[in-house]
Amino acid sequence: MLDIKLIIEKTDYVKELLARKGYEIDFTEVIEKDALKRKLQFEIYGLKAKRNKVSGEIPKLKKQGLPVDEIFAEMRALGDEIQKGDEKINALTEEVKDFICRLPNLPDEDLLPGEKENNKVVREYGKMPEFNFKPQNHVDLCTKLGIIDYERGVKLSGNGFWAYRGDGARLEWALLNFFIQEHLADGYEFILPPHQLSYNCGFGAGQFPKFSNEVYWLDVDEDRTKNRFMLPTAETALVNLYANEIIDEAKLPFKFFAYTPCYRKEAGSARSEERGMIRGHQFNKVEMVQITTPEQSDAAFEELVNKACSLMDKLGLHFRLSKLAAGDCSASMARTYDVEVWIPSMGIYKEVSSVSNARDYQARRNATRYRNAETGKPNFVHTLNGSGLATSRVFPALIEQYQNADGSVTVPEVLRPFMGGQEKIYVK
Repeated sequence: MLDIKLIIEKTDYVKELLARKGYEIDFTEVIEKDALKRKLQFEIYGLKAKRNKVSGEIPKLKKQGLPVDEIFAEMRALGDEIQKGDEKINALTEEVKDFICRLPNLPDEDLLPGEKENNKVVREYGKMPEFNFKPQNHVDLCTKLGIIDYERGVKLSGNGFWAYRGDGARLEWALLNFFIQEHLADGYEFILPPHQLSYNCGFGAGQFPKFSNEVYWLDVDEDRTKNRFMLPTAETALVNLYANEIIDEAKLPFKFFAYTPCYRKEAGSARSEERGMIRGHQFNKVEMVQITTPEQSDAAFEELVNKACSLMDKLGLHFRLSKLAAGDCSASMARTYDVEVWIPSMGIYKEVSSVSNARDYQARRNATRYRNAETGKPNFVHTLNGSGLATSRVFPALIEQYQNADGSVTVPEVLRPFMGGQEKIYVK
């Protein structure tokens, strides 16, 4: 959530940055409402002070035998005026909050305007695989190897689902265990959060109210704020762990990672780019989150980017790192770098990790603050997140990049300890 003071004091600056994300906003009305709210607050504060002063004098007047009936009547009328004023202030506060909470985060100033067309490749890693045979796509390979059962996944749950079988289940579990091992070695705290979250988590992460139709809701109350939903990513849980709390600065940064399935309404399409596991309703992901002070924020972002790239590099996959333009960053994020893996059969790169910095946007929504060690005053934290990693695109990329002429797939060396030393997956 943006700071209303920033909007008031630097209106043109805020408008220019939001325009880079493709948003044209008129702040006139919300600024007027906020000004009216502040004017009313000042007036009501004066009336309350008057009421308190007179109320303190009434006992003295009674002791002196002086009449107080008219004063009581005046105070009742004053109380009614104060109540109406408070109600108006509360209404204006909600109107201003509702407007602001629907605004996206400001992109960092160094981001280019526009969307995907202005994304920039920062680095490429590894050698693009070359084959001296006709390579197969991951759907055909997985089907022939018997490691992914697309047909029965659809039978069980419909389009956008699949089932891991045999060595496929072991390979998926090996990937997750490898990621977990790496994060533990880096000193990150392992968390297994609930998969069912309250509305406040979606709001605090910046996904609600705008994207509330993109998750699976569990309850049926017409008021969605009373309902729970299935988490679309562990980020939604982790950035809310300390909501409405004030953290001692000495404890920061917090470094977390979580393993969860992710549940999303997005589904595959008929396009070849979305075949198999590339896009589905449920997939596995290990998510990294840091909660930091503003001063630690940029270093934390670099750390998360390097961690995501390190995982891919150790898997021996060819991939690239891209800096997203302002309009391609999600609504809650100030900056994002995507780790994109090469899918040979498609001839394109697909995102397997988005590393993002929300700055204080999420913290303002869920009231996560830290107490400054020097001033003693509470300030908003910065929150950052990154996939470390999502498997639903790593898996098919691995199958395609490590395929052999005989239809087998070589298991990357770093995964073999989690598969009992198995070096290849063969057609059985």
